[in-house]
Amino acid sequence: MFRLNRTRFSYLHMKYLFFSWLAVFVGSWVVYVEYSSYTELCRGRECKNAICDKYKKGVIDGSACSSLCEKDTLYLGKCLSAKPNNQVYSGSWGDLEGIIKCQMEEVPHYDLVAEMEPRKETASFDKPTKGTSVEKFKEMVLSHLKTKVGDQANLQDLATLVLGVADANKDGEISLSEARSSWALIQLNEFLLAVVLQDREHTPKLLGFCGDLYVVEKVPYAPLYGISLPWLLELWIPAGLRRSMDQWVTPSWPRKAKISIGLLELVEDVFHGTFGSFLMCDVSAAGFGYTERHDLKVVDARRIVPEAAFQEVMRERRCETDADCVYGVDCLTSCDLTKHRCTTEVTQPNLAKACGALKDYLLWGAPSDVREELEKQLYACIALKGATEQMEMEHSLILNNLKTLLWKRISHTKDSK
Repeated sequence: MFRLNRTRFSYLHMKYLFFSWLAVFVGSWVVYVEYSSYTELCRGRECKNAICDKYKKGVIDGSACSSLCEKDTLYLGKCLSAKPNNQVYSGSWGDLEGIIKCQMEEVPHYDLVAEMEPRKETASFDKPTKGTSVEKFKEMVLSHLKTKVGDQANLQDLATLVLGVADANKDGEISLSEARSSWALIQLNEFLLAVVLQDREHTPKLLGFCGDLYVVEKVPYAPLYGISLPWLLELWIPAGLRRSMDQWVTPSWPRKAKISIGLLELVEDVFHGTFGSFLMCDVSAAGFGYTERHDLKVVDARRIVPEAAFQEVMRERRCETDADCVYGVDCLTSCDLTKHRCTTEVTQPNLAKACGALKDYLLWGAPSDVREELEKQLYACIALKGATEQMEMEHSLILNNLKTLLWKRISHTKDSK
C-alpha cells in the first residue's frame, strides 16, 4: 500500500514538473517572440538619430527639425508601427498631441509600395543637388506630380501647394535643405494625399516635418471599430463571431451613421477630385478613426494611391492569373493572358469597398424603420463594378441615396451635431 501511494505520488510529481516546465517554456517563447517583434518593429531611436544627423549636417531642414533634434520638445511616445520600414509613434509636440511617422531603409523584398515609393531616391536626401535653382526645383516637382497624378489641368496649383509646404519657415524662399526634405516627402502617397486634401475635414492636419519624418494631428478614436484580442485567442474564434465582437464596442447608431457619412464624403473627395483620382486599396477599419464630434478621419493613408501611378505600375506587371494583379487588400485588376500583363482598371470602385466596410457597422443596431432600405442600398453599393459604361452615374446615384437616407434619419437628433 505504501509502495502504491509512493508510486502515485511520484507520477503526480513528474506530471506537475512536466506541465510546469511546459508552461515556463511556452511563456518564455511568447515573451521572446513579443520582444523580437517589438525590437524589429519599433526603431524610433534609429529613425530619430538618422534624421537628426542629416539635419545637423545641414542636409535637410523642416518645421519640426529644431524641436526634434535640438529642443527635445517633439517627443516620440508609444510605438504603433506595423512594419519596420514605416515607423509610427504617438507623441507630443509641446501642447499638441500628434502621430509621428518616419521612413526607414529601403524595403528589402518585392512590394508594390516600394515601386510607388522608391526609397533609394529619398533615403539619402541627395535631390535636388547643390546648385539647383528654385525654378529648376519647381520643374522637378511639377514633373514628379505629373507622373503621380497624371496630366491634370490644374497641376500647377498642386505644385504651388507642395512648394508652400516646402517653405517650412515661411520666409518666402525655399532653401536647399528644405527642398531636399520636401522632395523626399512627396515620394510618399500618404504625404501627397495630406497636401491634396489639406483643406478637407477627413484627413488629419499636417503639423510639421523634418526630412521624411512628419507629424500629423492625433485621431482620438481609432480604429473605426473592432476590439483587440491576443493572437492565440484570435486563432480559436470563428469568423462570424469575430465580426459580431467587432461591433460590441461602438458608438450609438446615429453617431455611427454620421461617421459613415464621413467615409462616403471621403470617397467623393478622392474620386475625380480637384487633383485627379485616388484609389482606396485597403478600406479596413484599421485605416480610419473618428473625433470627439464623430467626424471621420483617415488614420493610415499609405494605401490610398494616385490612380495614374497605380495604372503605370500595373501596366508593367507580369501575371499568370488575376491573383497576380492585386495591390494592398482591395485593389484588384485582371490578367490579360494574351500579353501576360495586368490590366489597369480596378474591378471594384472605391464606393463599393467603402460600403463593404460599413455593412456590418451600419446594420448592427440599425433602427427597424430604416434597416430594410439601408441593407438594400448597401448591397446595391457593394455590387458596383469598376469598368462599366454607367459606373459613374450609378456611383453618384447610390452615393447620394445612401447619404440622404442616413442624414434624413439622424438630422433631427442631437447625435448629428
